[in-house]
Formats: sequence, structure tokens, C-alpha cells
Amino acid sequence: MGRSRRTIPEELLLLALDPTTGTTAQPQSLDLGLAGAQLVELALAGRIAPDGDRIAVVMARPTGDPTLDSALELLRRRGSPVRAVHWIGGPRLGLRQTYLTHLERCGMVHAVAGQMCGVLPTTRYQATETAISREIRARLDNAIRTGVPPDPRTAALAALAHAVGLGKHLYPGNEGRSSRSRLRDLIRHDPMGGLVAHAVMDVQNGAAAQPRRPQAAGAGAPRQPASRATADAAGAPGQSRHGGHSRMARVGAR
Repeated sequence: MGRSRRTIPEELLLLALDPTTGTTAQPQSLDLGLAGAQLVELALAGRIAPDGDRIAVVMARPTGDPTLDSALELLRRRGSPVRAVHWIGGPRLGLRQTYLTHLERCGMVHAVAGQMCGVLPTTRYQATETAISREIRARLDNAIRTGVPPDPRTAALAALAHAVGLGKHLYPGNEGRSSRSRLRDLIRHDPMGGLVAHAVMDVQNGAAAQPRRPQAAGAGAPRQPASRATADAAGAPGQSRHGGHSRMARVGAR
């Protein structure tokens, strides 16, 4: 995989960064979304493929991206397909910080040191290449506005943005309700993105222990989660009940 192309985890994180405050929106669900975004990126690279509600490694050759290759190796070591909800719901200690550090090395964000309550040290990250963030946002806006089926990368990014609750961050208030609804509907345009997005929402809703009933090929838009928050067109996911995620890096989350 060439490094000239931004990966979906990188783009998801850039979407979540507030350009004014340097904080990340939906930090806890974003951690889940980044793990899911890695799966989508690996699928686009031809390394993994969906097998029902499971993920199977189809090519173990490294991609050249160290963070993705670490995830690929962990999947390979499982020896058999793993359920997407179990993979996404597993501990991903420091994954968000890993991507923030990478974006800083690439010059796309810069770290700003500060303090909370005048005592606790904090680090916030602000975008330096704002044109990149605008281009990512424009792709989503265009897919929402035109109704033209987006390319697989944009469709997957939209699905993950909805799953982690970025809809209310990107399209706030009552005036953004229809855009949030259309963002949710973009899930149907990428099967892998849809599978991973629903797995992210299932983990947040505490449904990881329940196997998902496979959909028939060519089915329409996937079912909505039972949670009031995710059923709402605003697309704000429910709170995670998995304590393991509380250990994840909270840098830039405050």
C-alpha cells in the first residue's frame, strides 16, 4: 500500500478533530471507530474479507503501513475468522494516540500543550493542513447533497462517521437533521463499511455477545440498532458498556 493515500482511520480522526478547540468529538466511540476503520482499510487493500459477520484474512502479505500491519498480524494469529464485534470490542490501548502521533509526524496536525483546572497536563491536536480536512468533508457533503453513490472509501468513511456519532458534530442542530439522516443512509453503499459500522454500534449498545443474523445478498439498508440514540436520525450512538475502552488513551479528549 502506497503512503501517498490517506487511510480511512486517518481521515476519520481528521473529521473528528475540532478545528477550534483541538479536541476530538465522540472520543470513546471514536476509539471503536478507528479499530473498525482499520478493518475497512485492510479489506480495501485485499488483505481481509467479510465472512458473514466475521472477518477472514485472505492475504497475509504486509501493506507497508505499520499500524495496519500490526492489526493484520493479530488477525492472522487468530487462525480462524473472528466476529467483527469481538475484534472491535477488544482493547485497543493507545490506538487514537498512535494515529494522532502519526498525523503529527506527517505535518497534518500539531500538538498544543495545556493544563486542565490549572493542574493536569493535557495535549490537544489542531489541524495544520486544513485543506485536507476540507477535502475530506467535501466528499461527504457531495455524497449527501447529490445522492450519487459514493466511491467505496467515501461510503465506508460515511458509515463509520455515522456509527461513532460524528453526524451531530458535522451537521449540528435541527438544520442538520436531514444531512445526518442521509449520512446514515450511505451505509448501504459499501458492504464492508456497513458490516463494520454496525459492529461498532453493536459494541456500544452492548450487543457484542449476540450473533448478527446474516442479510440476504442485495438486501436494502441494514437494520437500525434498537437503542433510541442510534435509531434517531441524528445518528448519535449509545454509550459503550465495555469497561475495557475506558483504559484507552484520552489524549485530546477533554
